[in-house]
Amino acid sequence: MQSSLIITILGTDRAGLVKSISEAVNNHHGNWQVSRMVRMSGQFAGLAHVSIDASHIEALTQELLTLQNDDLQILIKHSESDDDASTRKTLSLELLGPDRAGIIHDLSKQLTALNVNIEKLESEQRAAPMSNEVLFYAEVTLGLPEDVTENDVQKAIEEVSDSLMVDVSFSA
Repeated sequence: MQSSLIITILGTDRAGLVKSISEAVNNHHGNWQVSRMVRMSGQFAGLAHVSIDASHIEALTQELLTLQNDDLQILIKHSESDDDASTRKTLSLELLGPDRAGIIHDLSKQLTALNVNIEKLESEQRAAPMSNEVLFYAEVTLGLPEDVTENDVQKAIEEVSDSLMVDVSFSA
């Protein structure tokens, strides 16, 4: 029987790190489904969804844990399902505006009040094209409950700041 594992990797970045993890998955006949990996400030952070026969989970777990050291942490979580029955629609947003402390906190507070799930969030600072101003930019994917509309989300986000521009588009 196939099972799903979510593997989280965090540590000092180095060449061959992904190779080591993928080799362990391959050694135990796992199938690398989806991953998100990034290097930030010299650190590596990664998430991988692996499907694997239940009879191989323990051996894979043991091999992955042998890769851990002071510079590398690995967390393995068994997942029964990636479906959430309460999430009916997906909404994609792009946000842009002057950077300031607390934007993510303010956004997440507004979205939580609507019971909206943040399914994906990528943010960065950008230089404004014609000034030295630092801008906040984010691409966000949200899971909306059945009773929440695009307009509800847009109004909630606009309450965060008058200067935060919001480009909203529904996606399937």
